Amino acid sequence: MAENILEVKDLVKHYPLTQGILFKKQIGAVKAVDGISFELKKGETLGIVGESGCGKSTLAKVLMNLERATSGQVLFKGEDISKLQGAALKAVRRNIQMVFQDPYTSLNPRMTVGDIIGEPFEIHPEVAPKGDRRKAVQDLLDVVGLNPEYINRYPHQFSGGQRQRIGIARGLALKPEIIICDEPVSALDVSVQAQVINLLEQLQGEFGLSYMFIAHDLSIVRHISDRVGVMYLGKMIEIGSDAEIYENATHPYTQALLSAVPVPDPTARESRDRIILNGDIPSPANPPSGCRFRTRCWKAEERCAEEIPLLAVPSLLEGPAAHESACHFPEVREQAAA
Repeated sequence: MAENILEVKDLVKHYPLTQGILFKKQIGAVKAVDGISFELKKGETLGIVGESGCGKSTLAKVLMNLERATSGQVLFKGEDISKLQGAALKAVRRNIQMVFQDPYTSLNPRMTVGDIIGEPFEIHPEVAPKGDRRKAVQDLLDVVGLNPEYINRYPHQFSGGQRQRIGIARGLALKPEIIICDEPVSALDVSVQAQVINLLEQLQGEFGLSYMFIAHDLSIVRHISDRVGVMYLGKMIEIGSDAEIYENATHPYTQALLSAVPVPDPTARESRDRIILNGDIPSPANPPSGCRFRTRCWKAEERCAEEIPLLAVPSLLEGPAAHESACHFPEVREQAAA
């Protein structure tokens, strides 16, 4: 078994809600991430899926220390990095890089591609190439499939897919061990998405990278991920290998997500039992008591409103299909595998 390179324990990120102008008083909190635990193994890709607003991007920012955790731990190789500051944080951060969602806004339009990719060398001179930095930047462009001669061009001279490749090259510059991909292909055309996904897989094998891949497209997540975690309203509600989640999902929310995945075969599409959820996702400022999914769940009972379900292996799963799920009444539905 591969070692854990990243461990997240009871991670919480709440944003205070205040009222008043001169004397601000906290009247509540937006519970964006509310007690999440998981681990990322060396060389593994962990996919994180869920609806918009469930806390996926906030989780990524907290792991990068772009947002301070309210409580909990983020352990990188056994060291808690959630409270690091200054030089200590800077030293660790070079090992955990990020590829952002929008390639149109994540690159500085006033900087050339060479300056964008080479900027990490200015921030971390201790790991900068000792030889020709220009040659190092050109090598990175070549690694991500771009012409090294494009080094003096500006972001507006590239397509969306090419800009995302530039963002990936920037993330690779410091030779990190973990790359957090925050919906890196959601703004791209379908054909370009496949190219970027294939590039990420190629780079993972070449550099031994570990990925946390955030997305809302379950088909993309299944293609690239070794394990999948499903989030709902700040909570991790199911986590397991790609086969366990896609073929033996036990949480009603996961089953609803899987039933909405487009199926190209008309016969299979017509025979599949779609799960239509009622209502909207509740506000993270005022989540339901007990199970947070109960207000939209067709299986909810009184217990669901009173008791928070634990993320654990249901007794109905045994052997290779066993994985963690946070539901009081788990079951395996055939249509979840469609």
